[in-house]
Amino acid sequence: MPNPGMYRGDRRRKEDQRKAKQEAKRARKAERRESGATGPEIADQPEPNAAGPTEFVWFSPSKGRTLTTTSAAAPVVDGIDDWTLLSEPPPSGG
Repeated sequence: MPNPGMYRGDRRRKEDQRKAKQEAKRARKAERRESGATGPEIADQPEPNAAGPTEFVWFSPSKGRTLTTTSAAAPVVDGIDDWTLLSEPPPSGG
């Protein structure tokens, strides 16, 4: 049977850790409030895939290998000629 005193000590230690974490959070929040800094806004996020590189993922069943390319043409690798296109870039429309 475990010692009940150890349980209380463990509980107290966890509670102290929780309080310290909460206090640090409050301090960071107060610091941001004083400096006027805010976190990133959702509207300010960069557009995903905006002029970014396009990637095509190819798979070779014979070798159990995947390969990522930037062109839609099947990759050229010695000894592997059974490439299957797994995924292509999302349409850039909207």
